[in-house]
Amino acid sequence: MITFCICLLLLILSYFFYGRYIEKIFGADKNREVPSKTSYDGIDYIPMPMWKTFLIQFLNIAGLGPIFGAILGAAYGPVVFLWITFGGILVGAVHDYASGIISIKNNGLSYPEIIGKYLGNNIKQILRVFTVFLMILVGAVFMVGPAGLLQGITGLNSTIWIYIILFYYILTTLMPIDKIIGRIYPAFGFALLFMAVSILMVLFFGSYHIPELSVATFTNMKMDAETFPIFPTLFITVACGAISGFHATQSPLMARCVKCETQGKPVFFGAMITESIVALIWAAIGLAFFGGVFQLNESLAEHGNNAAWIVDTIANTTLGKFGAVLALLGVVFAPITSGDTAFRSARLIVADFLKIEQKTLRKRMYVSIPLLAAGFIITFLDFDVVWRYFAWANQALAAATLWAITVYLAEKRKNIYLTFIPGVFMTMVVSVYFFTSEQMLGLSYYAGLIISTVITLVIMAGIWRLINRRYKQ
Repeated sequence: MITFCICLLLLILSYFFYGRYIEKIFGADKNREVPSKTSYDGIDYIPMPMWKTFLIQFLNIAGLGPIFGAILGAAYGPVVFLWITFGGILVGAVHDYASGIISIKNNGLSYPEIIGKYLGNNIKQILRVFTVFLMILVGAVFMVGPAGLLQGITGLNSTIWIYIILFYYILTTLMPIDKIIGRIYPAFGFALLFMAVSILMVLFFGSYHIPELSVATFTNMKMDAETFPIFPTLFITVACGAISGFHATQSPLMARCVKCETQGKPVFFGAMITESIVALIWAAIGLAFFGGVFQLNESLAEHGNNAAWIVDTIANTTLGKFGAVLALLGVVFAPITSGDTAFRSARLIVADFLKIEQKTLRKRMYVSIPLLAAGFIITFLDFDVVWRYFAWANQALAAATLWAITVYLAEKRKNIYLTFIPGVFMTMVVSVYFFTSEQMLGLSYYAGLIISTVITLVIMAGIWRLINRRYKQ
C-alpha cells in the first residue's frame, strides 16, 4: 500500500500547505463583504454555515464522477494514482478554488460571465449557449439513468420515475437554496463520505493487496491499450477525481452562500481535494478487490464496462447490507442531486445574461420552465451518442476556465504559471482526444498529436497576447 498511502498523504497535506499558498495568491480577505450579504435575496444569495456549504459543494461536484471515473481509470493500472493525486492538487483544486473565489469577488457571477470578462465577449456568447445546453443535458441524463435503476428496484415503470424526478427538479430549481438543497444535500454528502471512509477501512484492515506503481506497472495495462492510450484517454476518463469543467459551473451556487472569502479554501479547494481522496480510494479498491488490474479489466469486460455493477458488488461484499444501502444511495441519488443543481445553475446562467432578477417566483418560473421542458424532451431521445461527447466537453470547459484564470492572475500581477501550464496540458488533452478518439474524428494518433500541438500553440499565443494587453492596461 506504499503508493496508495503516499498519494493519500500528499492529498491531505496539499490542503494545508498548497491550499494556503493558493489562498494567498488570490488574496482572500476575511473582512471583505461577500455576495451573500451585499446581494441577499432569500433565494440564491443566502449565507449558510461553512460545513453546510462544503457538503453541498462536495455533492454538487461529486455525484458519480469520483466513483465511476476512478474505477474505469483503474483499468489503466496504478498510473491512475498519479493523475488523481497530482491532477487533483495542481490542476483540479486550483481550478475549483479560483472559479469559486473569482465568482465571490464578482458578486456571485455565473460561469459564462466570468469567462467572458477575462477571455472576451465572443467566447462568452459561445459558452453561454454551450454551458446551458450542457447543464440541460446533464439534468436529462440524470433523470433517465436513476429512473431506469429505480424501475429495476421497485418494478414501477421508469416513465413514472422520470415524472417524479422532474417534479423534484422543479421544486429544487425554483425554491430558495436553503429549503431543500440546504437541508438534504449535507446528509447525502455525508453519506458519500462515510461510504468512502468505510471502503478505506476495508483497504487498511482487510486482506487486500493494492498494486504498487513501479517501472513494470508504469504503463498502460488496459485491454486494447492501442485503442485507449493513456494520453489523452485516461485524463478524459478520470475527470471529477482530478479536474472537471462542470465544477466551475457549480461554484457560483456556493459563492453566493459563503459567509466570508476565507471560507473559499475549505468549500472549493477542500471539496476538490476531498473528491480526489474519494476517487483515490475507489481506484484502489477497484484494483485490489478483484485481485489486480487484469482481473478488474476482465470483470468490466464481462459486464459491459458497467461501473455500477462494480460499485454494487464491492459495496455488498465488503460492507454487507449496509453497503448495499450506501451503494443504492451513490448510484441512484447522487446523480439526481447533480441533475437538480445542473438545472439550477442553468437558471442562474440564463438569468444573469438576460438580466432577469430571480427574487420573484414568477420570473424564476419564466426562466426555469423552458429549461426543464427542454430537459424533459431530451429524455425521450436516443442520446447515447450525444452523451459520449460530455466527457470531452467537460474537460474542454475546464481548459477554458484555466485560461480565464490565467488572464485574471495576469491582471492581478500574480503567478500566471499556476494555471498557464495546466491550461496548456488540458488543451492538448482535449485536442488530441477530439482528433484521435474513435468516438470523435478518429484520425491516426500521430496526425492528431501534430494538429493538436499546432492548435495549442495558436491558443497559447492568443492568450499570451491577451495577457500582455491586459497587463499593460
